[in-house]
Amino acid sequence: MYERILVPVDGGSESREAVSHALDIADKYDATMYVLHVVSEQLVGDAEELEAAGEQVTDEIVERATEHGVDVVADVTDGRPSDRILGYADERNVDLTVMGTHGRTGVGRVLLGSVAERVARHSDVPVLLVRSAGVRTVESAEQATAVAGDALAVEGYDDVSVTEQPYRAANTWIVRASADGETFNVHVDPVTGETSVARIRQRD
Repeated sequence: MYERILVPVDGGSESREAVSHALDIADKYDATMYVLHVVSEQLVGDAEELEAAGEQVTDEIVERATEHGVDVVADVTDGRPSDRILGYADERNVDLTVMGTHGRTGVGRVLLGSVAERVARHSDVPVLLVRSAGVRTVESAEQATAVAGDALAVEGYDDVSVTEQPYRAANTWIVRASADGETFNVHVDPVTGETSVARIRQRD
């Protein structure tokens, strides 16, 4: 039924769950698994470092697949994630795409989420969306505030106070907070509860 299975990955918990499902399916149908990591064009950072991080993620999955006796091909590319995933599926003539519903969180670090929705909508082949069993849902501003406070505490900040009402923007909660004389935007993934802390520089 399936001969070629595509798994887009970013190293997050849901992409790891997707890999587990893909391995089971590949093993059952004696299929080849294609592992793809896309360095998003929206990412900010050293291109070589980002590519190296992607290669580390895919290398770990290749090792895992080999241990399961599954044929595997891994690639790291860059561009707009949804377009690259859809294009790669066409290029490799895959029969099935397996991916997480959400990816690693934070501004510039999201791979999946809205990407998964776009891939599922435009794919010419079936798409299996996998949600991690251990995800944490942040449904209210109060929950987002608590998660943001915890994130700043982990960063070593004390006396955290929220200066504005948290709000939803796209696929993230944004919590504006101050601590130790500095101001931050804390981005909270509403599904996983993972966070990204961005310090706001004050204008002179």
